[in-house]
Amino acid sequence: MQSYGNQKSVSFGTRIISFLWDYIIILGYIILLIGVFYIAKPILIPLFTASALSAEITGFLLITLPVYLYFALCEGSKSHATWGKQRMGIVVVDVHGQPCGLGRSLFRSALKFIPWELSHFTIWHMVIPSGYPDYIIYILLATVYGWVFIYLLCAFISKNKQTLYDFIAGTVVRYKD
Repeated sequence: MQSYGNQKSVSFGTRIISFLWDYIIILGYIILLIGVFYIAKPILIPLFTASALSAEITGFLLITLPVYLYFALCEGSKSHATWGKQRMGIVVVDVHGQPCGLGRSLFRSALKFIPWELSHFTIWHMVIPSGYPDYIIYILLATVYGWVFIYLLCAFISKNKQTLYDFIAGTVVRYKD
């Protein structure tokens, strides 16, 4: 059985740079969405203004889901890496250095994007009144920041430089052999 990724831990800086490379693709997608938005404005405006729930669902389908699938499908593929990770020479593997597979990659990415989606949920409920008391909105925002802080802290202090979502999913980011 072939092992992927050597045992050398990937630095936090390398992971950030790989994400910044990936963000170029995300920004390209957002620019495409802006163009589509202007074409489909009469259809999309009501979806974003009818209620916080419809705005959240529309935002999820148009923004979060495609970005989530980009990460999950790329990291669960034969390359085990997104475009940014490939540029940095790193891969996502299981804790034994084996391919993480699509199922584990989907799970890992779902965990990874929980704070992102929770922040979208919270912002929609701030922009479009939904009946939630202000203290709930503030608790949700604090939860988002707390979750991101824990993700980052784990990457700094864990032996294998694993984030919390890597630890839960049983994955690590390693340098490609």
